[in-house]
Amino acid sequence: MASIAIVYFSGYGHTAKQAEAVREGAAGVAGAKVEIYRIDAEGNLPDGAFDALGQADAIIYGSPTYMGGPAWQFKKFADASSKPWFVQAWKNKLAAGFTTSASVNGDKGSTINYLFTLSQQHGQIWVGTGLMPANTKAHGPADVNWTAGFGGALAIAPSDASPDEAPRSGDLETARQLGRRVAELAAKFG
Repeated sequence: MASIAIVYFSGYGHTAKQAEAVREGAAGVAGAKVEIYRIDAEGNLPDGAFDALGQADAIIYGSPTYMGGPAWQFKKFADASSKPWFVQAWKNKLAAGFTTSASVNGDKGSTINYLFTLSQQHGQIWVGTGLMPANTKAHGPADVNWTAGFGGALAIAPSDASPDEAPRSGDLETARQLGRRVAELAAKFG
């Protein structure tokens, strides 16, 4: 059985919707056990979450992209992860990441690079999307990987859209496929 942990922050609910899609994808893999941990508005995890992350085979990180990087609440979690880092408790676990921002680009790549670097600090093995981009004139927001994320799942939530409206179907399916890929690889390597 592969154990997948998703740890994320969501400010307005859009990244929470993306996290749920990642969870759905991972949970759809036979034998996968998926736990989701939301970082609260003060940047704290629920009690016992760090212990659970230490037991997981894979950790998937998520944060909205604010001002060209992850939310400060996620950064607080990352800084607190220095305790497991010191003993390399997450070494050789799989890792992946996802992010949402209002703009089509919004410098989401900076956030994915931050999540990647965090994983490398911990000695983890990064898993990208493994998806081809939907990049022809015929493609749009309903298509998988329309935002062309290779290092992680990217989503667009226009600034005037509620979480019921965005992220849109293609971005959510991209997130599901990332979750599925991580769970499949965790089962394979476990």
